[in-house]
Amino acid sequence: MGAAGGNGGVAKAAAVAVLVLCMARWSAAGMGVNWGTQLSHPLPASTVVRLLKDNGFDRVKLFDAEDGILGALKGSGIQVMVGIPNDMLSDLAGSTKAAERWVTANVSKHVNDGVDIRLVAVGNEPFLQTFNGTYLNTTFPAMQNIQAALMSAGLGNQVKVTVALNADVYQSSSGKPSDGDFRADIHGLMLNIVQFLASSGAPFVANVYPFISLYADPNFPLDYAFFQGSTSPVVDGGVTYENTFDANHDTLVAALRRNGFPNVTVVVGEVGWPTDGDANANPAYAQRFNQGLLDHVASGKGTPLTPGAPVDAYLFSLVDEDRKSIQPGNFERHWGIFFYDGKPKYQLSLRGNGGGMLVPARGVEYLQRRWCVLKPDADLADQKVGDSVSYACGSADCTSLGYKTSCGGLDAKGNVSYAFNSYYQTEDQDDRACDFRGLATTTTVDPSTGTCRFIIGIAPTSTATRNVAARTAAIFFALLLAGMF
Repeated sequence: MGAAGGNGGVAKAAAVAVLVLCMARWSAAGMGVNWGTQLSHPLPASTVVRLLKDNGFDRVKLFDAEDGILGALKGSGIQVMVGIPNDMLSDLAGSTKAAERWVTANVSKHVNDGVDIRLVAVGNEPFLQTFNGTYLNTTFPAMQNIQAALMSAGLGNQVKVTVALNADVYQSSSGKPSDGDFRADIHGLMLNIVQFLASSGAPFVANVYPFISLYADPNFPLDYAFFQGSTSPVVDGGVTYENTFDANHDTLVAALRRNGFPNVTVVVGEVGWPTDGDANANPAYAQRFNQGLLDHVASGKGTPLTPGAPVDAYLFSLVDEDRKSIQPGNFERHWGIFFYDGKPKYQLSLRGNGGGMLVPARGVEYLQRRWCVLKPDADLADQKVGDSVSYACGSADCTSLGYKTSCGGLDAKGNVSYAFNSYYQTEDQDDRACDFRGLATTTTVDPSTGTCRFIIGIAPTSTATRNVAARTAAIFFALLLAGMF
């Protein structure tokens, strides 16, 4: 679609010049946000882009190159980091043609259409030890091939290649940030990657999760996870670390310096706090952590090893995702600063120091104000109740049920009703999805109580979505009638 003739060529050159100029400031201090899409009923992409703009986010990190999302970002002025899933690394590492096809379809096409793509993250935490080395031999070659494809497409100067890494790729033997170095089993590989980043001017992207430190270690000092000072600071020579975020950040800075790369920029690709699914995952702690982080970034103070330097980070995440794996914990579906429907969970000043409070998504269409609950006369001892709850929670999201969660105060009947309603809303309020072998009924009286919110589903964005849901419900109830549940 290249333009022929003087005016078209001048316009294209001007557009490229603007992008290159903008690229020079991509690493400036600020707060972006991760936009995940593992939802049963995602908001329309256009609604999310408007939500981003209404709340002043000018940078977004995506986990995949989804056409509809990238298309919605066209002309938005929002800078984009687009991800490549781990399951694509092998193909991209083994074929330059595959890398070129990916760049053509997912970068060139959208850049030419007005999407401000700045970074491509090749892989998402591919060196996690739980992956047992699956991606050790493919991540770096895939990065090299994508970089070569970008260069071939004439985009090498404006779109940089990096990899989103978990903070476990670096560590400190003493626990002091100044002793930071890369993990011994991948040390050589990490140096190859860092050299690659340094040569192209790309940032080192690391995901930092103080909440996970607290979740994994019951002895972790709670106040050290936040930004208001700690009774258990880490003293490192003449430096005192009052929070784990700064300590983690500077452990990476020390690792880079130790290995001869003091000028590689650090970007925190994911950082945040969940609001449900665990005793320490609640709105109060999430607000405390995220506001502390935002104020810290806005202060411009930097970290002890990088005083006065901008802190560049992406909040995790924008909205809750009810289809995320809960293998790490039930909290995984509750990282959003917004609920599934774009409503803010708590007050948050995105610009720090009280400016720019969260505003909700506009124009969200809901299903009817109707919920599915257990019939009042149902017998909890009936085996059908347990079987039905198991099925409902296996097909929908029940992670708000449990010890010290938002719905932890429900009684037994309340738990069953919550499970039934979660499934019912996932299935677009199909009448057949509120039967459960005669145990359930619909109500127009909101059963929400206290901190426990019984949701109303978002209206499907297409006829196809509704048809798929209806077919799923029909299959389920056919199996029920056959006595399989």
